[in-house]
Formats: sequence, structure tokens, C-alpha cells
Amino acid sequence: MIFIFISDAMAHRPHAFGLTGEVQRKIKGKYSEELEQGARTWIEAVLEIELVPGADPNTPLGERAFQESLKNGVVLCNLMNTIKPGSIKKINQSNMAFKMMENIENFLRAAENYGCKKIDIFQVVDLYERQNMTQVVNGIYALGRVTQKNGFMGPSLGPKEADSNPRNFDEDVLKAGQTVIGLQAGSNRGASQSGMNFGKTRSILD
Repeated sequence: MIFIFISDAMAHRPHAFGLTGEVQRKIKGKYSEELEQGARTWIEAVLEIELVPGADPNTPLGERAFQESLKNGVVLCNLMNTIKPGSIKKINQSNMAFKMMENIENFLRAAENYGCKKIDIFQVVDLYERQNMTQVVNGIYALGRVTQKNGFMGPSLGPKEADSNPRNFDEDVLKAGQTVIGLQAGSNRGASQSGMNFGKTRSILD
């Protein structure tokens, strides 16, 4: 069995330049401390903890401090197990990089199994390497919406996710609808292409 150890130097990527750097700067520009504060307050209320002991509960932690509080994945795993007990069987307490990333991966898998859409949650590197904390915050809000839909009785976050409302019509109703011409369809009675001219006409000169 081969163990691969990832050092802190390897875990943190160098500053990006060119197009990659521009994309990362735009992502960071969209970061909302207001939404971060909502996500933080919800996590603290559900787990009955302080993400950063002694920090002012009414002041956002900021992108870096918020990332550091979630980076090892322990808080996120505990959050998921509180919402749905037994979702994550083992939570790594090690500070080794691959163990922390494993915690994050387990949280993301559990959140998806719980009902979060893959497009709404984030990727491991978004959190662990702080590549896209905006998406991390969005993912926490996505989980908050699904908890309300699934009947979680604890603190809520954001609006409740809408339930689907499929409509089933019998065959007679569907056939009747096919015979109706909507007012927006207009009429083509008496229509012709006479006098219509698209684009520039071609002139032939002697």
C-alpha cells in the first residue's frame, strides 16, 4: 500500500496569472460577506458552537477566516450528521491534507444524497484551496433550502425550495387543446410575399 503525503506547500497553489488569474479575481469579486454571515450563523445555530471562538457573532469573519474554519471538513461533517444522523460514518480528525479533503468529499457526497443538486454545491478545491468561496457559501445555502424541504426541525437558512407541481391531463383535454389557435398565433389569411424586400437589392447597370 502506498501512502501519498501532501505538504502544506503542495496544498497551496501559487498565484495565478493571465486568464486564470483574471477568472479567480472575478470569482473573489462576487464574494458576499453578508451571505457568509448568514451561512456562518446558521451553522453555529445548528451545531450550537462558535466557528471561531471569541469572534464577534455580529461581524462577518471574512473570506479567509471563514475558509479556515471549514477547511478540515470536520464542521461540515458534523453539520450533515446533525441534519441527518448517520450520513457520514467516519470523520477524520487528522490534520493531514488528504484526510481533510476526504472529510470535505464525504460531506459533499452526503449532501448530494440528501437532495442537493450537484450544480448547487461546490468542489473540494473550492474550499480546501480557497479557489471559490462564493460557491462554498452558495452550497451551504443550497443545503439549508433542502433541509426545510426534507422536514428538518432545526434552524432554517434561506427560502424553502419549491416542490415540483406536475400537471397531468387526460387524453380528451390534450386533444381539445390541439384544436385551439392562440391569439398570439395571428392569421395568415391574404398574406403574400409581394412587395417584401430583405436586405439590399442588386442593381445591374449598363
